[in-house]
Amino acid sequence: MAASFSTRLLTWFDQHGRHDLPWQTPRTAYRVWVSEVMLQQTQVASVIPYFERFTARFSDVATLANATQDAVLEHWAGLGYYSRARNLHKAAGIILHEHGGEFPQNIEQVAALPGIGPSTAGAILAQAFGQRHAILDGNVKRVLSRYHAIEGWSGQTAVHQQLWAAAEAHTPHERLADYTQAIMDMGATLCKRSKPQCQACPVREDCQAYAQGRVQALPSPRPKRARPMRHARMLVIQNEEGAILLQKRPPTGIWGGLWSLPELPEGADATEHCAQEWAMQVSAPREAASIKHGFTHFELTIQPLLVTVCGRGAITTPEVREAVATQWYKPGTQNMPPALPAPLSKLLHGKIETSLNKRISA
Repeated sequence: MAASFSTRLLTWFDQHGRHDLPWQTPRTAYRVWVSEVMLQQTQVASVIPYFERFTARFSDVATLANATQDAVLEHWAGLGYYSRARNLHKAAGIILHEHGGEFPQNIEQVAALPGIGPSTAGAILAQAFGQRHAILDGNVKRVLSRYHAIEGWSGQTAVHQQLWAAAEAHTPHERLADYTQAIMDMGATLCKRSKPQCQACPVREDCQAYAQGRVQALPSPRPKRARPMRHARMLVIQNEEGAILLQKRPPTGIWGGLWSLPELPEGADATEHCAQEWAMQVSAPREAASIKHGFTHFELTIQPLLVTVCGRGAITTPEVREAVATQWYKPGTQNMPPALPAPLSKLLHGKIETSLNKRISA
């Protein structure tokens, strides 16, 4: 059955698979690696423009390794899950200094790089070097869960082991790059989470979920649990030139290494905080519409507080505290904006910008 599965899948891929993705031509280990990291938690259509911009700026391992983290994050901004960008940058340094700038071809060495697990390592080596390695990303889990009618959430150890065994059994010994792309493509285009196109599936005849009428029920969903709610107050501090004060976040944690609006500590007074932190005299804060943003493990509500800098005694250069980097940023006046989290970028660059400026200037 294993040979039949891979053979039929490859036949389908030859006619219906995706052969013109930007990382397929040229298909270098570097380009495949960048694409696989970007594709973690993100769909192909969203990744393509980011991949093209990123590889145009960072064309090889050495260029990426020698870039600043700020530059890397600027070209990642909006793609989300920013630890991927930080890990990519860190891994590039390891490849440059420990592997002579050549992407390693040993599965253990690849899996040991920051941000790369066994499945991503296998996908890179299969597509870049034709090595035989099973993969088990989200699309593949869905295909195999349905094909074998495997019960249970894939995050459970026993279920995960079943899926890995199935992935290994179906992986052929030839055309590894094509097979790896084929099974991911089938999961993304046919065996979708909702509205699967079973009539076009090349392995439908052997699919146990299809035979049992349980395609929609599998794979078993993750057990539901309420995501905790968090709240943050963020200062939108505007100077007389219309620029907004940005502060760099710590290297780890939420939006690690990105530029952000300064966060007001719980219970702190906005005007007192500005005076203590930056020797600024500011106007009384006014609330803008709150922003809600979902993370994997919690929901965040951001309350922007709008203030303007008052008087000539206010700072014009923000290097008051060396421990926390800050900068003034005027939306629309720089070629490349700072690496901002998506919801804050929308706040500063979206429709709210005009009303924000009006309210502050009033």
